[in-house]
Amino acid sequence: MMEFDKMLSAKTAEIEEILDRFLPKQEGLQQPVMETMKYSVKAGGKRIRPLLMQETFLMFSGEGEIICPFMAAMEFLHTYSLVHDDLPAMDNDEYRRGRKTTWKVYGEGMGVLCGDALLNYAYETAAGAFLQAQTKEAYENISHALRVFMHKAGIYGMIGGQVVDVLGDGKDIDSDTLDFVFKLKTGALLEASLMIGAILAGADEDAVRTLEDIGRNIGMAFQIQDDILDVVGNTDELGKQVHSDEKNHKTTYVTLYGLERARGDVKNYTQAAMDELMSLKEKKAPGGTEFFEEVLRMLVYRTK
Repeated sequence: MMEFDKMLSAKTAEIEEILDRFLPKQEGLQQPVMETMKYSVKAGGKRIRPLLMQETFLMFSGEGEIICPFMAAMEFLHTYSLVHDDLPAMDNDEYRRGRKTTWKVYGEGMGVLCGDALLNYAYETAAGAFLQAQTKEAYENISHALRVFMHKAGIYGMIGGQVVDVLGDGKDIDSDTLDFVFKLKTGALLEASLMIGAILAGADEDAVRTLEDIGRNIGMAFQIQDDILDVVGNTDELGKQVHSDEKNHKTTYVTLYGLERARGDVKNYTQAAMDELMSLKEKKAPGGTEFFEEVLRMLVYRTK
């Protein structure tokens, strides 16, 4: 475990350096929004999505810096979703990751603009990977990765899940609708992270689809655990308000099924992901999956 913790710290520090490299320079009359972007991105977090992307890239023996723009872009995209999620019109949260949310520090209007800026800058950053393409294959892989990136962020991915989530506020929703929200709102960017890493490393389509399934299962486990923590966690450890789902009268996995079923399903979805990962490891993953496996376990069995 100590060895894993050391490796995780080193890899997270590397990701922080990548984010610093790709964040915009603080200059021009529009500098205030750049300040909000930096405040939001550098608020901490586990950097799970770029970490999973990098690990999948290495799993398929990817080489070079072509992955870096996508790693940064994914974290910018994820951060924009959090900034907007915290707004008064959405979850109305005042704390995230142990400090005040963007809108609470800079105002609601600037919070909206910060999210807009991060979304657009994410696409701009990812497209910058084309500048590193040295071969036709690399160019095609970047094109494929960019399509996945945009699709999983949009109406058929994260935004689609967010729409259904917002429409369900204060209402009793059924299990199929809740699963839909989880798979799109939470799972889509995890799926995209795994898929993009493999695509940029040149993995075949079958492997990419398997990773999409793994991301979907991990996304379900992650969001169910999030619902559990909203009930049993505490604000100091989580770095954000607890019982926010109850405050917003939201149907969650816990309210629908109870804590015992929720905890059991976290294990079931995680095991399904691990089984698929083992199958992939045996057939197609020359780079190994040991660290990758530990990251997945840490992600779904977290306490904060």
